[in-house]
Amino acid sequence: MPEDAALDSSARAARAGSRMLAPLALAQFICSFAGSNMNVMINDISHDLDTTVQGVQVAITVFLLVMAALMIPGGKATDRFGRKRCFLVGLAVYGVGAVLSAVAPGLGVLILGNSILEGVGTALLIPPVYILTTLLFTDLTSRARAFGVIMAAGGIGAAAGPLIGGLITSAISWRAAFAFQALVIALIIFLSRAVDDPLPPAPERHFDVKGSILSAGGLVLLVLGILAADDDLGLMLGLIAAGVLVLAWFLHWIRSEERAGREPLLSTSLFRERTSNLGLITQNAQWLLLMGTSFTVATYLQVVRGYDAIQTGVIFTAATLGLLASSLAAERLAERLAQRTLIMTGFALAVVGVGVLIALVAGTPSAWAFAPGLLLIGLGLGVMLTPSVNVVQSAFPEARQGEISGLSRSVSNLGSTFGTAIAGTILVADLTENAYAAAMATLALAALLGLLAAARLPRTSPTRPPTEAARKP
Repeated sequence: MPEDAALDSSARAARAGSRMLAPLALAQFICSFAGSNMNVMINDISHDLDTTVQGVQVAITVFLLVMAALMIPGGKATDRFGRKRCFLVGLAVYGVGAVLSAVAPGLGVLILGNSILEGVGTALLIPPVYILTTLLFTDLTSRARAFGVIMAAGGIGAAAGPLIGGLITSAISWRAAFAFQALVIALIIFLSRAVDDPLPPAPERHFDVKGSILSAGGLVLLVLGILAADDDLGLMLGLIAAGVLVLAWFLHWIRSEERAGREPLLSTSLFRERTSNLGLITQNAQWLLLMGTSFTVATYLQVVRGYDAIQTGVIFTAATLGLLASSLAAERLAERLAQRTLIMTGFALAVVGVGVLIALVAGTPSAWAFAPGLLLIGLGLGVMLTPSVNVVQSAFPEARQGEISGLSRSVSNLGSTFGTAIAGTILVADLTENAYAAAMATLALAALLGLLAAARLPRTSPTRPPTEAARKP
């Protein structure tokens, strides 16, 4: 019967979509996991490798920084070399870095494996995750479902990273956590056989090498300036100023490339889309809050309270459960509420969560005092991660998904880097309860700025990417 045939066809399409979505979601999970699981290994790694808390913080921050700096070139590379090919190459580079980290004899090799190779691998594999999802799921509801799964996987990787890392570290060793990453990478490569690339690669397309160097250099200088805040105020200001100048040079360069008729690393028209710009600000604030909270709470629990890795990880379960619950509800929420409403609600919940966290932890020594605040923060992040991505990706047509995906992931990972760097700078300066509260209050301020940006989003969001013709002046 025709109806039965239609149902069978729909079921086959759903199964095919699930097969393609699984490796993409797992890839986002493992990259987010890598950004947070080391937070509970700070003491173990520093003792085993004969380094300091600051040394491990540098390794964590450099990993996030490499991702942020190379995400834009990584997104652009997908147009030239193909999305699936970049995805697989990124997985291979990441896997080598994980194995090298697992056998690292010292901090230098750990930075090479974890911070550099895993960072480069992530910059190559993450943009294809978002480009392929946007291309394969074309309507708002199915895309919300797909991004809901991916963002849930990413959020859980970041929030559950301390718990999983703590369990592995306590049961075996911190080195086994990197072996776990390598095994997951091997599984993703196996599952990636089901992934199809809807668009062919375009090897003839120009790749802006100078623009890539300038954008990466400017971002690196900015974050290095933040890291230098606790050592030398003058150096901090100098590095930040240099970063701003290099990024200004980058903007001048891409304008000159456009005037000459060549394809720059990023089109300046990307920055003329108001909705996308506001969405990018919310993404930056969300990941700043998520990674900053993870680093701040994990460091406080281990250094101030003296908890071990598994105890620290268990406390983060509240945030993981909150994030999982709200992320998996993304499809239903998108059907009922505007994206703007969801993002604003998420920030409001997160800010309240930070306030509850600070108040309860200051009032009682019990570990349970962390649960309510972390649960609210997790719920808030899960509510807003998916709509923020959807707002940005849906603002541009298929032909521009490489550019906007690279920019979007760079902005998000820059938020992660800022969160770890800012919180780490405050904590390293004075590892006391006052410093912990100051770090969390700073993160709450960033969330409030995200809330203000979300309030300026349009009340309705596009249901599909606009056509290229519709966007031409």
